[in-house]
Amino acid sequence: MAPRSVLCCVCALVIPVIFFSATPTMVVAAEEFKVGDALGWRQPTLNETDMYNLWASRRRFHVGDSLRFEYTNDSVVVVDKWGFYHCNTSSPITAYTDGNNTLITLDAPGPMYFISGDHHHCKEGQRLLIDVFPLHPRSHSPPAIARPPQSFPGISPAPSPLSNSGPTISSADGVASISVVSVLVAFVATALMA
Repeated sequence: MAPRSVLCCVCALVIPVIFFSATPTMVVAAEEFKVGDALGWRQPTLNETDMYNLWASRRRFHVGDSLRFEYTNDSVVVVDKWGFYHCNTSSPITAYTDGNNTLITLDAPGPMYFISGDHHHCKEGQRLLIDVFPLHPRSHSPPAIARPPQSFPGISPAPSPLSNSGPTISSADGVASISVVSVLVAFVATALMA
């Protein structure tokens, strides 16, 4: 039987690796976007009718992010697709006329449609279509797997079953590699049999 200290070392290496490979993907902090940047939420001029489409095309929006609309003598109306393309505010999802500063948190993935409450402004291009993606993924790499010492006194290492062609298990919460788990199981089994 393997010495107790070797078994403790093996467990100390194996348990964190299994834990980190099975934990859900963490998310990064949400972002706040000022619609139109310095230009804000306003009626575009004749040469700017596509300004909000261009603005949105240069950004990625995720659930949890927020849009800040800054405007004067106007409003922001959240509408469905039909209302967006026809500048129709008769059946709004939500309408904001709270002065000159509206903050809207993006709470679901999918398309979102925003128009000015002024029909003429909307027809001139004061409308915004964005596609909201799921939560932000964590931006850093998963933790590295610690390598066990090359040899233990009195224990000969087993051949590594690790191969790059092994299948992986994917889920919405994270990704765990069967190959990594196989190596760890083989290592524990070798340590226990020695």
